[in-house]
Amino acid sequence: MLSQLYIENIAVIEKASIDLKKGLNVLTGETGAGKSILIDSINAVLGERTSREIVRTGSRGARVSALFSSLSPGTLSKIQELGYDTEEDSVLLQRDISPEGKSTCRVNGRPATAAILREIGGNLLSIHGQHENYELLSPDLHMAYIDRMEADTSLLSEYQKAYFHWSELGKKIEDMRIDESEKARRMDLLRFQAEELESAQLRVGEREELSELRTMYTNSEKIASGLTTALLSLDGDEDTDGAVNRLQTAVDSISDMVRYLPESDALAERLRSISYDLEDCAGEIRALFQKAEYDPRELEEIEERLDLLYRLGMKYGSTEEEMLSYLENCREELQTMEFSDEILQKLEQERTETETRMQKLALRLSERRKKAGREFAAKVKAELTFLNMPNIQFVVEQKHCDYNSLGCDRIQFLISTNPGEPPKPLARIASGGELSRIMLAVKTVLAGNDRIDTLIFDEIDTGISGSAAHKVGLKLREVSKHRQVLCVTHSAQIAALADTHFLIEKHIKDGRTYTQVRPLEYEERVRELARIMGGDEITKLMLENSAEMLKMAQSS
Repeated sequence: MLSQLYIENIAVIEKASIDLKKGLNVLTGETGAGKSILIDSINAVLGERTSREIVRTGSRGARVSALFSSLSPGTLSKIQELGYDTEEDSVLLQRDISPEGKSTCRVNGRPATAAILREIGGNLLSIHGQHENYELLSPDLHMAYIDRMEADTSLLSEYQKAYFHWSELGKKIEDMRIDESEKARRMDLLRFQAEELESAQLRVGEREELSELRTMYTNSEKIASGLTTALLSLDGDEDTDGAVNRLQTAVDSISDMVRYLPESDALAERLRSISYDLEDCAGEIRALFQKAEYDPRELEEIEERLDLLYRLGMKYGSTEEEMLSYLENCREELQTMEFSDEILQKLEQERTETETRMQKLALRLSERRKKAGREFAAKVKAELTFLNMPNIQFVVEQKHCDYNSLGCDRIQFLISTNPGEPPKPLARIASGGELSRIMLAVKTVLAGNDRIDTLIFDEIDTGISGSAAHKVGLKLREVSKHRQVLCVTHSAQIAALADTHFLIEKHIKDGRTYTQVRPLEYEERVRELARIMGGDEITKLMLENSAEMLKMAQSS
């Protein structure tokens, strides 16, 4: 569950630390006090898109952190799979947002990305906002609700694997069914390209080797001059001793002193070793002389070879690896085209077999959806009856359609709010208040299949009041027995049923607006309920009514 929410410099909230409890947590406040900011903050820390406009004016940046505790084993395992340690069955999500709109994310203090926050957050918390009511009006989303009735998604995954393979095979077959003249032209081009690359006898690393040789040969005079100077310094000439001879003289001189100065023996050995090294160096210099020698025709051949590799590279790839890969692709495509009839026959057979398997899986998926649809409709109907919509008909319409990534079903929800009227699509029938209750019913039904421990409802009471609002509150409290529920509401009936009641209030100081969030004690709750029902002018009678409402709500 969400144990603590910390908000700093988000819009009108300078600092707010909210300790949340189990059960039903309700947040109320005047219009414009900042209730929506709380939802925006939670969305931000869950990795959703945000903007610099959310950062409080004049601040160095905003911060939102959310501590989730008592995590389920599945959620803990998911977090660990992403590479983050968990302590005491909890996780701390954090997001910092700069005035420029850049953000920094952390999980338990370690760097993360917004995508990782979203992935973790999807297992922790679900937000139902007012816009979700309108999701119900889109039949494209209805199938997802039905599929969530079944925890095991392996059948859908298996179908999708078969469907995508079937589609891929169809594309391959279509590509192979080309015009014969086009096929002949393509084969001629492939043969030419393959022969051109094969005749070049390409070798990986050849261009680099040839470039090094060309550099050496074109600078042979400089190389010869340098080597000559170096060799002369070591070997000397007819008139001058080189370093090797001079060092040998030094060795001999020191060696003659050993009988008189025994400790000089080690020095003599060191000098002798150096003398050997210098002789080896002189030998290596002579070898370099031989390497640098070349026939002008060899340089010409190198230039021609490099020119060929350059021209081939312009057509087939910048490196030898890329050109050889292109050659292999040419060979494979040629082979495919030469045996296209045979391959086409095999592909068509494989596609037929895949289609048969796909159809069987789609049928199983469709049958399962019919069963899930009946169960879903019955449960939603029961929830709506409780929510003061006893005469409503709720139907899950399922029709056959062409095969797609989700199967061969088209699903949409139909309702009838008046007895005797046939069920029709939600978009044509439901009012705002009805949509709110239908969505709550849907969420309640699906909650039993979801593993998410925290549900947030943002103004679920839109368009409802009186006894209907009370029923909505009772339903939220029922759901909160098994999951933590947070509800932003304008309804006193719902607020009275809360286990914990938070007040979101704003005040102005030094010309700036500040918002605070604090839990209410009993007397404060009574006054807030009176404000919700009657406005700012609170009378003694209103307080008495509020106290009675709170008493009845807590005892119900």
